[in-house]
Amino acid sequence: MMPTPVILLKEGTDTSQGVPQLVSNINACQVIAEAVRTTLGPRGMDKLMVDSRGKATISNDGATILKLLDVVHPAAKTLVDIARSQDAEVGDGTTSVTLLVAEFLRQLKPYVEEGLHPQTIIRAFRTATVLAVKKINEISVPVKKGDKKEMRELLVKCASTALNSKLIAGQKGFFSQMVVDAVMSLDELLPLKMIGIKKDSQLVDGVAFKKTFSYAGFEMQPKRYDNPKIALLNVELELKAEKENAEVRVSNDYQAIVDAEWNILYDKLEKICKSGAKVVLSKLPIGDVATQYFADRDLFCAGRVQEEDLKRTMMACGGSIQTSVGAMTDDVLGQGGAEQFMEETERSLHDAIMIVAAPSRCNDSVVAGGGAIEMELSKYLRDYSRTIPGKQQLLIGAYAKALEIIPRQLCDNAGFDATNILNKLRAKHAQGGMWYGVDINNEDIADNYLAFVWEPSIVRINALTAASEAACLILSVDETIKNPRSSMDGPPGGAGRGRGRGRPHAH
Repeated sequence: MMPTPVILLKEGTDTSQGVPQLVSNINACQVIAEAVRTTLGPRGMDKLMVDSRGKATISNDGATILKLLDVVHPAAKTLVDIARSQDAEVGDGTTSVTLLVAEFLRQLKPYVEEGLHPQTIIRAFRTATVLAVKKINEISVPVKKGDKKEMRELLVKCASTALNSKLIAGQKGFFSQMVVDAVMSLDELLPLKMIGIKKDSQLVDGVAFKKTFSYAGFEMQPKRYDNPKIALLNVELELKAEKENAEVRVSNDYQAIVDAEWNILYDKLEKICKSGAKVVLSKLPIGDVATQYFADRDLFCAGRVQEEDLKRTMMACGGSIQTSVGAMTDDVLGQGGAEQFMEETERSLHDAIMIVAAPSRCNDSVVAGGGAIEMELSKYLRDYSRTIPGKQQLLIGAYAKALEIIPRQLCDNAGFDATNILNKLRAKHAQGGMWYGVDINNEDIADNYLAFVWEPSIVRINALTAASEAACLILSVDETIKNPRSSMDGPPGGAGRGRGRGRPHAH
């Protein structure tokens, strides 16, 4: 007698598992990597993306590109998340981390197809990552934080390296100095979001925000104060037309109601003036009456200030944002190009700010970029793999080979002969040339540490760790179950919905 089949999943559920599922996930990640592969390095190409509303974005930042791609494949979304994680943690290296994950998986694909258990691969990769991070910490060059001048020079070089591959690489000298000035002007305890980026190539040593909409009285207001008290408000200081607010039916004195509204406004304005504030900033509108009122009393005001600018002012000066003027006292007042090109400049400066902040605040060492650190780690892991037996030797060797994707892609994107340059790099690293990497300017190899192509070691450590973990995560998934979409006929349960115990309704 045939056993009765057990049906666990709803009809139409899509399930795929085993080796074909693993291979499918690896292939999906390769497609994602292809989208950002050509953006790596100083000679990387830009991508033009147009969203559903027709807005165009030009960028070569890996995280930005992946964020704008509408990725639906569940495994491929892991690469998008890992790029975002790298961007949030250290700001740069988003394209590198995506390429590393894809190359790790490409090197492992033959082993998966031959039936090697994923857990064996994961164990080897975690071992290789620990060894690589340990090696970076051993060979990285420490930063002398005591010498301010030397520290500044190092930070400028790190910022220049980060901006090399950006749209504004031609002005990297100017922007590198600006970024370092901005980061070094912050106290160690202040967060980096205190640095605001506006559409103007100038560093303001303070809080700056875009000029807001203003009325005639604004021109009469003073524009300079020394140590003024600042009122930060989330209060509307303007009269509203009656038809916008409510329907008012009166039988006798309509004027009394209008006067009452004016009195409420003047009462708010008077309380602000009596508080001693000389600068009034509000997230909500400040109308023409209030603007003129403040001008007559030598106060400066600005309405419709963006919330992030208001919060930055609050953090810089102290105090708090007030939602009413009823309790305004001294103790709550603090002392105190083309659009696409501008947006990409803002993203580029964000990356540079994060890079400069890493060695100046938490991490205190740098390594040479341009594929130098990856080639040195590749040589180290390849040498290590020859000292151990079994499958681990092959897998750590695959990890070592995958690391070469960074210098190889740098060469490809610059139009160089990648095979020739990688052969030279392998030979040089075997002879002890630890910091030799790709020389983009001369189509050759060079000591990138002496060429000042530096980046914080935390960027490479984070990229390797994140890429390895992402590869391990994708390899550990051997089954995908997709539930079918609900049918248009009605919700599950059909006609029995809402009938108590489900008994058919008698007609």
